[in-house]
Amino acid sequence: QVEKELQETCARQVLQLQEMGRRERLLQADLGRTKEQLESFKSQVLQACSPEAAGASGMAVMEQEVIEKVRQTYEESQLSQEREKCLQEELSSQLKKEKEVSENIERFKKSLCELQ
Repeated sequence: QVEKELQETCARQVLQLQEMGRRERLLQADLGRTKEQLESFKSQVLQACSPEAAGASGMAVMEQEVIEKVRQTYEESQLSQEREKCLQEELSSQLKKEKEVSENIERFKKSLCELQ
């Protein structure tokens, strides 16, 4: 009976090993496709940024330029968001002041009417 249990355990482990191998092959295939997609995207970005730089000799320089341009664009975006936030706060403050002034004008008008 112990031998039978060992055989069943071995059979289960063989099946698990086969399943792991199948999963590994699937993951390797997915990884290959992902690498191809990344390379395609990279060449499209490089082509869009500099259509004349189609040769492989200038690719490393182009990649650095694109990376720097993306970094610069990101930083500009961050600055724009911060500026927008400041402007929103300033606008909110101005609207609050305007509301207070309107309320004061209404009170003043009411006081004037009462005096007359």
